[in-house]
Amino acid sequence: MSGRAFINSIKEGFRGIIRHPLVTIASITTIMLMLIIMGAFYMFSVNARRIMTKLSQRPPIEVYMQLQCSEDERTFVMNKLKANADIIEVTQSSPEENYNNFKANLGSSSSILDDFDYNMYLPYTFSIRLSDPAMANDVCAEVATYTGVSKVSQESNVMTFLTKASRIVNITTAVSFFVLFIIALFIISNMVRISVYSRASEIEIMKFVGATNNYIRFPYITEGAIVGMFSAITSWAITTAVYHSVYVKTMSTIDPTSFYALASTRSLMWHELVILVVMGLIIGAIGSGISVRQYIKV
Repeated sequence: MSGRAFINSIKEGFRGIIRHPLVTIASITTIMLMLIIMGAFYMFSVNARRIMTKLSQRPPIEVYMQLQCSEDERTFVMNKLKANADIIEVTQSSPEENYNNFKANLGSSSSILDDFDYNMYLPYTFSIRLSDPAMANDVCAEVATYTGVSKVSQESNVMTFLTKASRIVNITTAVSFFVLFIIALFIISNMVRISVYSRASEIEIMKFVGATNNYIRFPYITEGAIVGMFSAITSWAITTAVYHSVYVKTMSTIDPTSFYALASTRSLMWHELVILVVMGLIIGAIGSGISVRQYIKV
């Protein structure tokens, strides 16, 4: 297709939108509703993955040092833990700190530990945060071999759950986007079919004067892409405004550093815009192209 024909096809696409306002409004509304669902699910999945990531990075793993271990041994273990690429944070607790934690957990019964010699019976411990809970077994096996380490404790059931939950969230997101994409593609193709039928006589005339298949088809694809982009921008504005409202109300009572803190609107909105525009263009263009090819013999 020549440059002139390409520009003419784009102009025809805009004219088609103006000439058939009811079909255009129906198409925009349909795509917009589907993209709003996609946008809402995207925001939900991002926050679900965010929470799962935070939880998985703080698994119940504790490294217990041997009683009366030397400072050199503790320093050695600390350096080894910090050097491990799978460990993103290490926190050391002294026997006194562990003792105070035990007393705090006992609440009103803490007086039974008043004369407890914590230096004699409580070890130094290290709390570990991992980048990936699936690496817990390998990390624990390695840490257990360090000099001065008495044992490494982890809740294997919790680790397994976190790993599976992360995978489920990712798979559910991918499957849901695919299903919504197919549904939107089917609906827009049927909407465009109405537009194609309404212009059947016009297409017949174009064929008689020697217009090629691509020349006839491209304005419909352009029209679908324009409708898809407009729908995407509209749905993005709606979902962003609603999410921001929910974010402001929810985060007013939640600490931003909490595991359950939502992702900020700014951190989501631009990624969502790109996703929705791309999806809108693809749905509009491909849906129109399929409809023209299937229902009009050009």
